[in-house]
Parts: sequence; structure tokens; C-alpha cells
Amino acid sequence: MDNSILLTILADGEYHSGEELGAQLGISRAGVWKQLHKLEVLELPIGSIKGRGYRLAGGLDLLGADKIRSLLPESAASALGELDIFPLIGSTNDAAAEAIRTGRGANYCCFAEQQSAGRGRRGRAWRSPFGRNIYLSMVWEFQSGAAALEGLSLSVGLAVVRALGHLGVDGAGLKWPNDVLHDNKKLAGILLEMQGDPSGLCQVIVGVGLNVNLAGCDTEAITQPWTDLQMIVGNVARNELAATLIAELLKVQAEFTRDGFTYLREEWGKFDVFAGKSVQVQLGDNAIQGVARGVDASGGLVLETDAGERVFRGGEVSLRGA
Repeated sequence: MDNSILLTILADGEYHSGEELGAQLGISRAGVWKQLHKLEVLELPIGSIKGRGYRLAGGLDLLGADKIRSLLPESAASALGELDIFPLIGSTNDAAAEAIRTGRGANYCCFAEQQSAGRGRRGRAWRSPFGRNIYLSMVWEFQSGAAALEGLSLSVGLAVVRALGHLGVDGAGLKWPNDVLHDNKKLAGILLEMQGDPSGLCQVIVGVGLNVNLAGCDTEAITQPWTDLQMIVGNVARNELAATLIAELLKVQAEFTRDGFTYLREEWGKFDVFAGKSVQVQLGDNAIQGVARGVDASGGLVLETDAGERVFRGGEVSLRGA
């Protein structure tokens, strides 16, 4: 049985008796208990009180494809391809890769309530509590090959910051090359994966993970300072957030396709959290000290060092406040 129906019922945070759940699901009370037991893998705070029934403490704001589409502006709704919502999946980027393989790639988009194998930059795991955050992947197609995609991850970060601004989040900043910060704490991460012809038609899977509400979740394994929207602005409607992200991503896609990163460079610089600051760039086993001087026209990090100006273009580069 698909547990999404049971989750939808429990999402209101109220008590529901075994009889009520059984009637809505068309199963016995024993069957209800079995279905609830299956939800344990999601680590949801489901409790029970004799005589009152079962309750998901705090409820859930579940994502819905129809709801998200209804919140999109007309231009985004017409540009968006297929839209999938997965209750539980290994990785939304893997789902996007499958959409490409089966010919559904152009502007395909998917969300997951939880990822069991989510990944970030350089293979890092991404914490994934059920129904709390945003895990999004979208497929962008480009005709001009990989050489024309310089600065793309920075452009995606700008789209995320724009979306957050529309939802009242002030003070979000961009850390080169692919993190969104607030008060120097990680709020969102971006992961791009390319498929297709490096010199011709290619597809880029744009993955975005955004912390919405980690309250009560196991965060001990997170090894860097983090924050979420709940701490910054309070409750955020996840369907509205999802729709706003889609709209801004599609807008940036159009801008980047038309003019490349050059068009977005100045705006990106307004959110550069390390601009003019002393930083350290970790390149393999080497640490390079210098002052961050923004990014060049292709999105490379410009670093002013004692030996002169250097430009870094990703790979195994990490950036830390010196």
C-alpha cells in the first residue's frame, strides 16, 4: 500500500482513531498498525494515546504537484516540463537523470520529501529529514556544450537568493562556488551534474537542497555551521517556496541561455559574502591565502595574493574565512 495516503491524513497533526484510519484506508485496525509501523523508517514523531488514536506531532506541510503548479506564474507554468513529487527516493538528481534517459528531460523537475542517498559537493551526504526541507532537481538543456556553462552554478545560487528574497528572507549571501549562507551559516547547497555531449547538446541536472525546518532533527552529523528558514523567518509554506524556486530557476535559465554569466555577474557580486575579505583557498593539500576580489566574467574566483592575482575555477577548491 502507498503510505502517502496515510501521511496525508496524519499531516494535519490531529489525533485519528484506528477505526477512522482503517475506514479511510480500507483496511483493518491491525492493517493500520502495520502501515504505521512501516513509517518508522521516516523517523516521524508519530505517537498514540489510548482512546484518542494516532497523531503526527506538529503535522506536516506536504508538497503537492498540483498545488505547486497552481502557484506558478504563467510564464513559469508554461516553461516547466514534467513535475514529480517523491515521498522517499535515493536522490532527486538520480530521478532527473532517469528522466533524461527516458526522453522527459527538458525542464523536468522533481522534489522529494526525503532522500536516502542525497549528496552534496565532493560526495558529501546531505541530511534529509522527512517533509522538512526542500530537495529539488531540475533538468536544463543547452545547445552550446560545456564550454558555455562557466558560471552556471553561481547563477543557480543567485536564483535561490532571489527566491528567498521574495519570501522575506533578508541577508542571504553567496559563498563561491555553490553555497547559500545566512549569518555565515549554510542555508542551502547546489550540486550540478552534466550529461550529454560536452561540445554540443547537453543536459545539466541542477540540484538544490534547502534547509527549511530542522527543529527536533538529528543534526549532530552536520560538520559545518548551519541554519534554516524556521530560525530566520519562522514558518514557511513549502509549496509556495517550491513554486518560487521553480520560477526563479527558470528565469535565471533563460537569462543565462541568452547572455551567459556575464549578465548575472554584477548581481551575484552584491551577495558575495567573502568579497574584500581575507580568505583561504584549499586546493588539494595546498592552502592559498589572499583577499577575495569577486569573480571574473566566467565565474572564477579572483584571489589577490602576495605573489599576484590568481583565479580559481572549482574542482577540489574550498573556501574558508581565514
